[in-house]
Amino acid sequence: MADLDLRRLHLLREVGRLGSLTSAAAALSFTTSAVSQQISKLEREMGVALVERHPRGVVLTEAGTALLRYADEIDRTIEAAHAEMGEFAGLRRGQLRLGTFPTVGASLMPDVVLAFRARHPGVAVTVASARRDGLIERLKRRDIELTLLWDYPWERIKDEELAITPLLDDPTVLLVPREHALARGGPVRMGRLRDQEWVVRDEHPVADVLRRVCRGAGFEPRIALAANDYNETQGMVAAGIGIALAPGSRSARCAPTSRSCRSSIRPPGGSSWPSLRAAASAPRRSRPPRSSARRPSVPPRGSCRRPSR
Repeated sequence: MADLDLRRLHLLREVGRLGSLTSAAAALSFTTSAVSQQISKLEREMGVALVERHPRGVVLTEAGTALLRYADEIDRTIEAAHAEMGEFAGLRRGQLRLGTFPTVGASLMPDVVLAFRARHPGVAVTVASARRDGLIERLKRRDIELTLLWDYPWERIKDEELAITPLLDDPTVLLVPREHALARGGPVRMGRLRDQEWVVRDEHPVADVLRRVCRGAGFEPRIALAANDYNETQGMVAAGIGIALAPGSRSARCAPTSRSCRSSIRPPGGSSWPSLRAAASAPRRSRPPRSSARRPSVPPRGSCRRPSR
């Protein structure tokens, strides 16, 4: 049996409602001949007569009446489908699975989640935290729909399978003990830190940042301790073991036991600081029209509206 043409079912409904091919044609802005041809095609597709033609009009056969009951059910199903898809498109329901990394998970991401939930309470939001390679792998497996990533001027993320949107640059800051001479805050020249001892995140990109900026200033950093995370780093800094570099987004919510101040340090070559970026898997198909593909803007208290990390 041929596939049903929903437009012909709609014609059949109008013919049955009005009892006339001519009246149905006028109501739908067709010619009477065109309506008659479409009804005949529908009858051939169904293999039965659907209307009885009389000199003064037409009436539906028993088969035609039965077919319209299915047509009504199809219309209700299509209307329900449109309504449900409208809820997804309008962000009134659904699920958003986000990825983040620990630094942003402890600083910007809480604001993002709270702002999104307040704006779209019908959408369930879940967050998974991992290192960069793990986040990219989850994104490609479709375990998450969107993730925050970081990269550096000397190590940009280049992956054709990802759609990447720059959000902001994240200036690195200096963490020092409260009693340190630099604790009053303000810009710090890297050359002044030549004789300092450092607490650094073990096997973390910030360690590479430290080496690069120190070498750019003409010296090698003296590592006093390799910490496992930023909480440990802050504790060691507060105790006076050494000083440390940290992303500005992370230091914004530092424990009160340590003091941070913005540094005027710039990575080698005058390039910018590490960047925060949003990444989504880029499907290999045409995108829907702009009107039906709405992307929500969820700035955490204004933190992510600037272009660029």
